[in-house]
Amino acid sequence: MSASPTACIAGAFEHPTRYAPDKSVAQLHYECARGALADAGLGFGDVDGYFSAADTPGGIPALMVDYMNLKVRHVDGTESGGCSYIRHVSRAAEAIAQGRCSVALITLAGKPRSSGQATGTELRVLPPDRPWSAWESPFGWTVAGIYGCLAQRHMHEWGTTSEQLAWVKVAASTHAQHNPNAMLRKVVSVDDVLNSPMVADPLHRLDCCVISDGGGALVVTRPEIARSLGRPLVGVRGFGESVRTGEAGGLDILRTGAAESGRQAFEQAALKPADVKYASIYDNFTIMVVMQLEDLGFCAPGEGGRFVADGGLISGVGKLPWNTDGGGLCNNHPQNRGGMTKVIEAVRQLRGEAHPAVQVPNCDIAIASGPGLVFGIGHTHATVVLERLQ
Repeated sequence: MSASPTACIAGAFEHPTRYAPDKSVAQLHYECARGALADAGLGFGDVDGYFSAADTPGGIPALMVDYMNLKVRHVDGTESGGCSYIRHVSRAAEAIAQGRCSVALITLAGKPRSSGQATGTELRVLPPDRPWSAWESPFGWTVAGIYGCLAQRHMHEWGTTSEQLAWVKVAASTHAQHNPNAMLRKVVSVDDVLNSPMVADPLHRLDCCVISDGGGALVVTRPEIARSLGRPLVGVRGFGESVRTGEAGGLDILRTGAAESGRQAFEQAALKPADVKYASIYDNFTIMVVMQLEDLGFCAPGEGGRFVADGGLISGVGKLPWNTDGGGLCNNHPQNRGGMTKVIEAVRQLRGEAHPAVQVPNCDIAIASGPGLVFGIGHTHATVVLERLQ
């Protein structure tokens, strides 16, 4: 274990609402920030660094700094889609190590559900100034359609089956039944997934994540501050990030950004996948879980379907306890961005604060990992390795 990490996650909070028509996005950000600071035993006056992404009102950190009346020395508005908040943990750790701030606040919030978004299935018409708009917008592509293509290719190359993908949803629902805030708490079977309506062949409705309002926040501090707060210590041990493009049509669609971000994170942490006791892995679609497990090194390429089958991801049953809050498939997916909640549940597991039915015994190493934006169109990825400190 690391003797002295550069930074610790001292506070974590997930907003309990999944439908917030009566709240503004700024209010949700504020409530998440207040919850994470209270969890850490700190106040707004202690914050001297603020990190946010495009989900903030106006899309820049300064506006929420003003709204929350923060007095900061450092801000970071890195925008990487859904993995922005995993990436912000590494950005905060770097800023703290360089002396630019001591208490970093990271927030996420949004209201796609109450505004009626249908992110996965709506036709995507790109802004005309994007380089590829003239060629792609006329075809009216959908996010679910892209991931359906990935699933088709994985099945063609490796013999992966719809039944194997369904086990990812089964694991998520098995965990979500213990989460009182989860959107979908009913435990489902493989047959339930296969019998749900087809959305983008071969992906069924239950292969797709939920759409929810809400948000979350994290507080990252200098280690000595974290130790003074009397909360279980969670150190930031390693992190990595990557960007994939369409590669002028030569993109290997069976290789996600996790292959690079995971390699970097494990190398920096001086650990390997076998050391991980719990994994939070972004689950916008079941196929992305399978592909990321392979690229992160938990199983060999093409073995992801067999790895997740028969409860392979269920806490207390399978080889790798995963997304024990129910994940994006069952719990929530605030602002259609799942990176924040992946870090939050990893922190819960390392603190021993997950629900007793899903808590991993002696959980000392966890990862949070996931993609941002859309695969094949500027696909980003981030991974962070976290450890429980004595």
